[in-house]
This record gives sequence, structure tokens and C-alpha cells, in this order.
Amino acid sequence: MKAFIYKKYGSPDVLKLVEIPKPIPKPDEILVKVRGTSVNRTDCANLRAKPVIMRLMMGLFSPKNSILGTEFSGDVTEVGKAVTQYEVGNKVFGFTDSGISSYAEYLVLSPKNAFSLMPENITYEQAAGCIEGAHYAYNMINKITLQPGDSILINGATGGIGSAAMQLLKHMGMQLTAVCNTDNLSLADSLGASHTIDWEKEDFTTSPFKYQAILDTSGKSTLGACQSLLMPGGSYISSELGPWSQNVFYSFITFLFGSIPFMERKKVKFPYPPNIMRTLGLLKSLIEDDHFSPVIDRVYPFEQIPEAFRYVEKGHKTGNVIISLA
Repeated sequence: MKAFIYKKYGSPDVLKLVEIPKPIPKPDEILVKVRGTSVNRTDCANLRAKPVIMRLMMGLFSPKNSILGTEFSGDVTEVGKAVTQYEVGNKVFGFTDSGISSYAEYLVLSPKNAFSLMPENITYEQAAGCIEGAHYAYNMINKITLQPGDSILINGATGGIGSAAMQLLKHMGMQLTAVCNTDNLSLADSLGASHTIDWEKEDFTTSPFKYQAILDTSGKSTLGACQSLLMPGGSYISSELGPWSQNVFYSFITFLFGSIPFMERKKVKFPYPPNIMRTLGLLKSLIEDDHFSPVIDRVYPFEQIPEAFRYVEKGHKTGNVIISLA
């Protein structure tokens, strides 16, 4: 089978397309023909092993797993003798943030992987790009207590995480302010924004409005820049560690004292995302009820995975970038 492998951390240039043997499933595993995968922020971090702490998970000096890819959709082609939940022909999709080796024509899934039957009302391409962003968005939202009608600002509202957060929060009945670029203002409206801010024309941190929560889904702002927009008792959550890992430090202070001292009870929460199967269950239900649809920016053929990485690493993608093997 064809697969992209990498033997060292680095730029997309380290990815090499090779022929390797097709994997053989163990009794408790299934073999999946990959129909779609994605290139997302998690994949970019895994490729470069940045931040450096990721090397503790990925391999200290070189990758433990030579095949990248965290998200997938595909067809079950073989089933181990001990498997009872799945059968040949099932359509499945899944995500594992440490890597599931989906940059290959076939992959093996075991009980330790997070995957499920695909919803019947989406395509392989949609299924391959709907989990990563939704998982991180959901684990930002579930760290805070919200009531229907609360005002939430989402910075990076049309990226992979942001577009998912918009849909989840709209379904919860929130009033949403979306920060995005000029080209994506209409998309933000369609995702449920009550108000939009074009960051190319104005600085959203100078807004006169106050919010119960600010979700910095692009990770390009800071608590210092945003704290004046928070209501007393409001929460700031970022998808990134922040300068000098300040978001981890502030969240620890919030844990110890209930809020940041001298900041009107304002809080910082760190969105540690532990339970992917919980996200999958919620996402599958929302998709089946037509309450969630992944935003797709571009679709690349399998052979162009390095080019897809170069595009994603520019940091301006809209929604998700998909790799098609259909």
C-alpha cells in the first residue's frame, strides 16, 4: 500500500511517499480502507514536535510512529475474530490526537482508538474533517458554565476549531460574536453569529461590549489583551498555551483561588481534552439531527499531503483541509 512516512521531525519536506506492506489486524482489531483524512493543527504539531513537550508523547529524538494522520473516514475491509461490534462493509470515522496513521491507504484500529460508525447523512470527506476541531471546541466549552442567551466571543470563528465552536454554541442557544477576516464574514453569519468583527479592519479587543466567555480558538490573543472584554466572573479560554505557557499558569491560579486575583473574579480555564469517545457520541448525534456540518476549505488528493501541510501552516485556513482517497 502507499503511505506517507517521516523519520525525523521537521517541515513538510520530511514526508516521503513510499510503498509498504498492508497491515494485518490482530484478533481484536479491524482493517480499514482509508477514504478520507485531514491535515489539521494537531497534525502540524505532530510533524514538527512543537511545542517541545510533545516529544514525550511522540518520541524524544525521532517519531515512534513513522506514519502521521490523526483523523480518518473509511470502510471496514477485515475484522478480527474477537470483534463483534463491526463487520466488513461498515463505514467508520475516528480521531486520535497522538496519531492514528491515517496517511496511508489502510490502517488498523484497536479498542484503544477512538472511532465509531459514520453518520449516514455525511460524505467520507465531511466525516474525515469533522472530529478534531469539534473535539477541541467541545472541550473548551465544557470547562465553563453557560446559560442560554449568554454572550460569547469567538476569536478565529471560521477556523477548524472556531467553526465547530460556533455551531455547538449556537445549538446551546448562545449569543455569538464572531471574529474573522473579511472574506469569511458571511460564513460566520451562516454559522450563527449575532455580531461579526472583521479583524482585518478593527481590533476586536477595543470592542465596547462585554462577554461571559471569550474563546480564543486561533490562539493568537492573550488574557491581557482580552480581559477588559470579560464580564466580572467571565472566563477566557485559549486553544494554545500562550506566551511562556501563561494560560496553563493562569488556569492553575484559577483552580487555586477560584479566579485571577485583582481581575474582578475573571477566570482562565485550560481546555485539556481527555475523552474523545464522548465527543464522538455527541458529534454523531448532532450530525444525524442536522445540527452540525463541518466547514471544508480545500480538498487535496492523497499524493499532495505535503502541499496541504504547507497551506495549513500558513495559519489562515477556513474550517478544515481534507485529503481524499475516495
